[in-house]
Amino acid sequence: MNQIYFSVNTFELIIAGILALLFVILILYLFIVYLRPYRERKTNPGGNLSESQPPVSVIVYAKNESVNLKENLPLLLNQDYPVYEVIVVNDGSTDESEDVLSQLETEYKNLYHTFIPQESRYLSRKKLALTVGIKAAKNDILLFIEPNCKPLTNWWIYRMVQSYNKPGTEVVLGYCAYRRVNGFLHKLASYDNLVTGLQYLSGAIRRRPFKGNGRNLSYCKELFFTNKGFSNSLKLHAGDDDLFINTCATCKNTQVEYSPESITEVEPVSRFSVWKEMKVSRAATQHHYRRGSLLPYRFEAFVYILYLLLSLFSVVAGIQGNLFLPVTGLSLFLVYYCIKGIVFRLSARMLQQPSVSNWLLFLDIILFFMNLYVRVYRIFRGKNDYTFRVQGKNR
Repeated sequence: MNQIYFSVNTFELIIAGILALLFVILILYLFIVYLRPYRERKTNPGGNLSESQPPVSVIVYAKNESVNLKENLPLLLNQDYPVYEVIVVNDGSTDESEDVLSQLETEYKNLYHTFIPQESRYLSRKKLALTVGIKAAKNDILLFIEPNCKPLTNWWIYRMVQSYNKPGTEVVLGYCAYRRVNGFLHKLASYDNLVTGLQYLSGAIRRRPFKGNGRNLSYCKELFFTNKGFSNSLKLHAGDDDLFINTCATCKNTQVEYSPESITEVEPVSRFSVWKEMKVSRAATQHHYRRGSLLPYRFEAFVYILYLLLSLFSVVAGIQGNLFLPVTGLSLFLVYYCIKGIVFRLSARMLQQPSVSNWLLFLDIILFFMNLYVRVYRIFRGKNDYTFRVQGKNR
């Protein structure tokens, strides 16, 4: 009986061999890419804060964010750091943002705010606003955060700028976690954020930076103007953070900072449509990345879906009475997800991100098809990624 169930032919050996090869590739991705930030943090825990305290300009872009400004700005303005300013650029808000900013300016002498005209057209308003804020900044070290984000500690500025003590540093990449709430959409968005964060942190650690996150990002004012600011991407609505970093960050001028004190936290996504537009916006800028920047991660996605399909095929093959393929496929599959669960649980804990390791299989599958949907969706609405069009054509 056992001989019948476990008899193996050449075709089944080939399938098992391919499964094993794909399994090894995915495991290597887990240990080499996704576990790298955790390993690096264990090896170099960060130590004490540096005595050097260069002046810093924190820049915040705001549009109809009165509630978030009222709640989160005091956390920025009360940082335990000697010399810094907070500049808020108000993008024609129609809510109470102006009143909130004016009131806070009377309480905090290191807060300044400005605005951009409502009638500005045919360019990215956010990039224009950030450029205005950068020009107004008194200091060379710039630190960026968004109104719906908050630092988790009063040492955020300290930690984010300590890497500037290393010679040649012009860019510091930080991490922004999602606040913990219930709901499957939040689990999906948090997991997507964690995967992306581990990818760009890992890439920068191995001296191949390719993107950053404007919710926790720092670079030098001189670097911004040396590279002519956002001039290469003004035609796109998005790209003020990831595309700019993809253009300007190098193996020599970029550092990462993800100590517990440096992490910021963002409000959770409330609606699927909002999260979808965020992903569509990111997909638009990824199209303009340096060639090869995302190739390793697209190859990983291809390997994963092939591995998933072959694992499913091996289970179906067991219906015919041969247990070799299903036992091999399921064993490798379970081992892979056990290892992945451990890797992502450790990484999530390190980055103050809610762990979703119990949902990994479902999240992986949904996220793969979501990313595929976004790529197809952009084919039909790609022109909306641009700031202006003439006769229906992008200019």
